[in-house]
Amino acid sequence: MSTPAPLALTGAGLAYGERSVWSGLDLTVGVGEFLTVLGPNGSGKTSLLRAILGLQPLTAGRLEILGRPARRGSKAVGYIPQQRLIDPATPVRARDLVRMGIDGDRWGPGARSHRARVDELLAAVGATPYADVPLGLLSGGEQQRVRIAQALGTSPALLLCDEPLLSLDLRHQHEVTALIHQTREATGTAIVFVTHEINPVLPWTDRVLYLAPAGHAIGAPDGVLTSANLTELYGTPVEVLRSQGRVLIVGGDEHTHHVDEAHE
Repeated sequence: MSTPAPLALTGAGLAYGERSVWSGLDLTVGVGEFLTVLGPNGSGKTSLLRAILGLQPLTAGRLEILGRPARRGSKAVGYIPQQRLIDPATPVRARDLVRMGIDGDRWGPGARSHRARVDELLAAVGATPYADVPLGLLSGGEQQRVRIAQALGTSPALLLCDEPLLSLDLRHQHEVTALIHQTREATGTAIVFVTHEINPVLPWTDRVLYLAPAGHAIGAPDGVLTSANLTELYGTPVEVLRSQGRVLIVGGDEHTHHVDEAHE
């Protein structure tokens, strides 16, 4: 018997009242696959993550994690949130945050038994040198390393990454994406990576899910990210430019989605 896929959506749709966000979404993410999710603001990228996390019910179709319906708090799903500013006075250390990813629902004296696992996770993401440093004193890139370690605390089959590159400089963007790629290679964890910036993740991306006003497209990056394809998805002229392995998507109205605007 084959192992169920980390993520499977069949005829999936989501609507808020009369407004359909996306519909007819058929998608299976395999073990160790790196799926990058692109699209303009309001296209339903965050809603997709919320549905996978069991926080937002679908209005049509099915969504399964390892063959079972998505549910809130599933240990099969890890989650890396968007980068947020942390007050330097916050006393929570890097290792404290990682420990919460392992036993946040069992905080207390028994948590001490997980110290070895915390040390293992910190080492895996290269965060051992600042394991006991308060989070607010770490750089953006260091904080994201710690968040990755936290998200891997339950050895999830599926890792959701919600715009983890925001507010990071180009060097840290590449470090974070390379680290996530190394994690999926080492563990077989499937990756769903939501981003506005395709270039830092392009070397690692197996397939793209592009959510747009007129529909969606799924496939290899070179097949999805074309002028003709995105023009159809947006319902307005869109041009895809490529130079030295980089991609820039530009269009002619307010719906234009610059996936590489942070690097210009």
